[in-house]
Amino acid sequence: MPQEKQLQDLFTETLKDIYYAEKQILRALPKMAKAAHSNELREAFQHHREQTEDQIERLEKVFEMVGKASRGKECHAIVGMLEEAKEVMEDFSGAETLDAGLLASAQAVEHYEISRYGTLKTWAQQLGMKDAVPLLEETLKEEKETDALLTRLADSSINKKAA
Repeated sequence: MPQEKQLQDLFTETLKDIYYAEKQILRALPKMAKAAHSNELREAFQHHREQTEDQIERLEKVFEMVGKASRGKECHAIVGMLEEAKEVMEDFSGAETLDAGLLASAQAVEHYEISRYGTLKTWAQQLGMKDAVPLLEETLKEEKETDALLTRLADSSINKKAA
C-alpha cells in the first residue's frame, strides 16, 4: 500500500511549482519591458526582474533546507498567464491600450505569486521550518509591493491613457 502523502510533500511540490514559475517570469519580464510604452512600467518590469533573480536564489536556499534539488515542475497556471501576456503584446502592439493590458497581465502573475508564497510561508511555519519562513516572507513582501506599485501606475496614468 502506498504511503500517504504528507504536508511536507505538498510543500515540496508547491516549491517546485513556484520555482518553475519564477524561472518563466524571469524570461518573460524583459519582453514585457521592451513592449511597454510607459517608462514607469518598463522600469517596474526591469526592477521586478532583478527581484525575481533574488527570489530564485531564496527558493534555491529553501530547496537546500529540505534536502531537495532545485528543480521546477511545469506550472500550468503561469504558462497560461504568460501566454495571455504574449497575446496582449501581439494583439495590442502599438496601441495605447498595450500598457494597460501588460499591467493587467503582470498583476495576474503577482496575485498568483502572492497566493503561492503566502501558502508556502504558512506551511513552512506549520512544518517548523524556521529558517525558510523569513526567506518566503521576504519574497511575499516584494510581491505585494510590486502589486501595489502596479496598482498605483494603473490608477495614476496607464488606465487613463488607455481610456
